[in-house]
Amino acid sequence: MAVFLSTFANKVDRKGRVSVPASFRSVLERQASSGLILYPSFKHPCIDGCGDERIQEMVDSIDRLDAFSEEAEDLQTILADARQLTIDGDGRVMMPQDLLDYAGVSDTVMFVGLGKSFQLWQPDAYEAHRTEKRQRARDRGITLPMVGRGRDT
Repeated sequence: MAVFLSTFANKVDRKGRVSVPASFRSVLERQASSGLILYPSFKHPCIDGCGDERIQEMVDSIDRLDAFSEEAEDLQTILADARQLTIDGDGRVMMPQDLLDYAGVSDTVMFVGLGKSFQLWQPDAYEAHRTEKRQRARDRGITLPMVGRGRDT
């Protein structure tokens, strides 16, 4: 399985283009994704991103809800706000200005790998977020039970 890992700071040029990290492009290619999909985060002042596989999982999950429920309507806004972006021959995407504004990004954006998905952050906001989450994990003594692939553990 191809996953998004690591954190990269990339410049946003005057035209709103940003280079997608090579490792992220590789994951999207291995997933046979047609590009990347970005949408405003529900939880944080950042942009959530993924490839075709993950957005399809989200669509399938929303479709399992009662079609006329408020929960389904609320979550469908993810799809309504999502943008499918094509990566150009130089490995860049043209960032929609409203998404940059939502995340408070001006000249530099942090690509943050989260496994099956990723986020784009304004650098200072991401550093504060990461510091807070690491401290919360330490305070709570959070551990991660490891599950082997292909077996129930």
